[in-house]
Amino acid sequence: MSRAESKVASGWWDYTTLDEELMKDAAQLTPEDVWNLSRPGFQVHVYDTLEDFYLAEALEYIEAWKQSTPDNPVGICGPIGPTEQLPLVARLVNALELDLHSAHFWGMDEWYQNGKAVDETHPLSFAKADRELCFSKIQSKLMMPDENLHFPSENTQPYIDSWDGVRCAVMQGGQGEVKHWAFNDPPKREGEWIDEPPPPEVYRQLGTRIVDLHPMTLIQNARTSGGGYVAGVPTKAITVGPVETWKAEKVSIWQAGFHDNPFGQRLTAWMISKKLPDSSVPMSLLADHPNVHFHYFRHGLGSVSTEMH
Repeated sequence: MSRAESKVASGWWDYTTLDEELMKDAAQLTPEDVWNLSRPGFQVHVYDTLEDFYLAEALEYIEAWKQSTPDNPVGICGPIGPTEQLPLVARLVNALELDLHSAHFWGMDEWYQNGKAVDETHPLSFAKADRELCFSKIQSKLMMPDENLHFPSENTQPYIDSWDGVRCAVMQGGQGEVKHWAFNDPPKREGEWIDEPPPPEVYRQLGTRIVDLHPMTLIQNARTSGGGYVAGVPTKAITVGPVETWKAEKVSIWQAGFHDNPFGQRLTAWMISKKLPDSSVPMSLLADHPNVHFHYFRHGLGSVSTEMH
């Protein structure tokens, strides 16, 4: 029997197609319930202030890069969204005089438009944001060589190859309203996946690739980065895939409450904790990764309740 049709985009899979009882279970979680969802392989962390939250996120960069040597290069894969940690990363590198010459960085994704990745003149360019908010602020004597900065492009092979021979200590991410990490959005409801979304083991075979973006992702990025101007947001992107994600020793998801809503922040933690992976909720596939960490700003979790405004 076919699953429910999406309530927001009929041609797509997304979390609104899940069993209603599962969604009700997630919606009823109190903050204390969420803080206690940790299990072996999945750890929940809570921060009382945004200062502590973003400093802890920035320190993951430092802790990863401190492990790097010329004989054993180490890198981190990082997001645009959140970005508040990026200037802190540069400040810490400079203050600690941390030599990054053997360290690496992977950008998670980039917009795709007119047959290619947008260049750094595009106002929404993720590579541009990484450079302006972080790497351009690091002292040149400490900065890693440019060839150690890896950003996905329309020719995905160099980016894919860059994951070989370099250890990724941690992949950071945020969580979008469609429950993605990077731009691993739910798939379209088409072809052999009309009645059911792809099984987790099929979705996990996806590597870095060009993707169509779910309508919820377009609206979210217009809201957070473009003043609501949806027409200005590209409809495709290039994203790091599950294949590369499973090469990361640790997956670290940071939720301050700005990029997803109270229900979404509960849903994915519940599904990962209870090992309920479903490709209509891509973040839930991390239930099968051996080392996942969710980080919450205590006052950003909110409540799933009806309140008229």
